Amino acid sequence: MIFKEEIIKYSKEIGIDLIGFTESEIFHDLEAILRKREKKNLLSGFEEQNIDKRINPHLTLENSHTIIVIGMSYYVNEGDITSKDSNKPTGNVSKSSWGRDYHLVLKSKMKMLVEYIEKKTKDFQYEYFTDTGPLVDRYLAYKAGIGWYGKNNCIITKEYGSWIFIGYILSNLEININMEESKNEGCLNCNNCIKACPTGALMENQLYNPKLCISYLTQTKEDIDYKLREKMGKSLYGCDICQLVCPYNSNKTTTHKEFIPVGDNYKPNLLGLLKLSNKEFKKRFEKAALNWRGNKIIKRNALIALGNSGDKDMVKYLVEYLNSPSIMIKKYTAWAIIRLDRKKGKKILDKHLEKEKDIEMNEEIKKLYNYYLRNLHN
Repeated sequence: MIFKEEIIKYSKEIGIDLIGFTESEIFHDLEAILRKREKKNLLSGFEEQNIDKRINPHLTLENSHTIIVIGMSYYVNEGDITSKDSNKPTGNVSKSSWGRDYHLVLKSKMKMLVEYIEKKTKDFQYEYFTDTGPLVDRYLAYKAGIGWYGKNNCIITKEYGSWIFIGYILSNLEININMEESKNEGCLNCNNCIKACPTGALMENQLYNPKLCISYLTQTKEDIDYKLREKMGKSLYGCDICQLVCPYNSNKTTTHKEFIPVGDNYKPNLLGLLKLSNKEFKKRFEKAALNWRGNKIIKRNALIALGNSGDKDMVKYLVEYLNSPSIMIKKYTAWAIIRLDRKKGKKILDKHLEKEKDIEMNEEIKKLYNYYLRNLHN
């Protein structure tokens, strides 16, 4: 029989920053929250659709008894990075995707941990996940005493702020859970995160609209409303705004080399991204978390970032992408052009309309005219 203290000690030896334990039970309080969000249409669509699976660990591991939750810090101060892309304009990648794909890093740590437990325990059964499992990672971290829910819906920890990745292991281990360990602190009353969110995704009482979150917008395949595109700034993948303004998040630099960026992938040149073939994209970002979303979506985000750059000189570089084989790239190119320079953009798009045969593209340009050119004389 393995003891909790042994698991904690070994987790530190292999580089896991935080570890906690919680009972594997049906989370009725979480169900109430999820049902409320579902009723208000506040679910993103990226999560497990079956709410029963999200609240009942036994639907994933039938004889689950204890859930082991781990956390690893990942904050890197941009000022400490020596390699920078001097070619402007560049886009912003969330710190969560600066280094190696955290899914791979955390899974490797949990694999080491379960292999250690296996050597000391008979009939050990388990399943482990990070970010892609059916249960709610942050809720489990909260239950396990890793941290508390901030107003930005992130888990905040004393040691590392909210700059942590979370993983969990469902297990049949019978470990005594000391509930004193699960006591959490609370968020301050600054409301910095709520005030800073450009799209209003964060609301009072810990309500949150994921479909307004810039992180969600950079990953969705759905068409993005013009107003929301304008609020995305130069975000290419993810968003750190609500974390950067949090008073708990200063001076939390990670010691994990895996999360320190190599090269300029953390702040890539936008025009360079548009030129990448699928093969080049996969090679360049094969070890990054953003790789899963694919070349086309990242190019779409690069076009949005260019449209928000305010640099009219970018228009001349964008014209060629009006002839892209992808209707999505064509549409977002047209948006970026008209967003950057309405007068010059109209001339370019008028000329393009003379040869554009795609009905959807023609309709899109008309929509852009209606939205952006109504006050052209102003």
